[in-house]
Amino acid sequence: MRDFDAAALSAKGALLRTQRAQLKSEISRGQHSIIELFDRAGEPQCDPVLAGLRVEWFLRSIPGFGVTKAQRLLDGVGISPRATLGGLRVRQRARLRRDVVCLYRRYFSHDRGKLVILVGPSGVGKGTIVSSITKKHPQFVVSVSATTRAPRSGEVEGVHYFFVDDQRFDQLIRDGELLEWASVHRLHRYGTPREAVEAHMDAGRHVILEIDIQGARQVKRAMKSALSVFVAPPTFDELERRLASRGTEDESERAVRLATARAELAASGECDYVVVNESVDVAAQSIVDLVLASTSKAPNKE
Repeated sequence: MRDFDAAALSAKGALLRTQRAQLKSEISRGQHSIIELFDRAGEPQCDPVLAGLRVEWFLRSIPGFGVTKAQRLLDGVGISPRATLGGLRVRQRARLRRDVVCLYRRYFSHDRGKLVILVGPSGVGKGTIVSSITKKHPQFVVSVSATTRAPRSGEVEGVHYFFVDDQRFDQLIRDGELLEWASVHRLHRYGTPREAVEAHMDAGRHVILEIDIQGARQVKRAMKSALSVFVAPPTFDELERRLASRGTEDESERAVRLATARAELAASGECDYVVVNESVDVAAQSIVDLVLASTSKAPNKE
């Protein structure tokens, strides 16, 4: 049996306390994602500095979240203030994680990514612009929709779509889990799952949602902080030329799309910004600049 070394244990304890104090200071300065820290604390081989941090101290490290708020939250989930992040039981961890996510979204909103709604008439080049943005800027991702139609050959769950049945889609609508949804050709329904978008934003990624003006209105009602950008053609004649050059619609279909485009152009003022697509690279960079400018604001200390 090893000899008991009180001095060594005392020094080790003092070091851990110093390191935890440093960690709390880093959390308060926004140097860590509290969601990421919370998840790491539940891993078997977690750093003892994080795993041994008391839950109350962890919560109180959040700027603006003091003793009273922390105690009220812990009472609500049935967790002792002396409990440590690494010592939570499975149900406690699951319940508290929901609150940690909410706290991150409220108190660290300036660290989150942005939801970017891209609106514009068919043929204006939205898809090409989105491809240009995501290829050059990895912090931008495209929203993945949920759909009631069956997967096509080569489509991957969670990459191309989230494939759900009608019953599950109905539940998503009832629970308010879709930012927007619509029926297409009265055959299948498509919608944007809110939680998937929020998860990307929590990770600091900007989410691009390419959608029509009706869907954009739904999203704006559900998430007022979203940034909406209308992509316009240089002229209506140019839009007509682009549609014709695609060769994917006959003359009657192009006429319908052009009529719809006139209505959409009339509603462009509803969006936060209008970007004219004369050059794909220039339009893409303009959208990136607008998003980055909108996220470089002072932290919310509410």
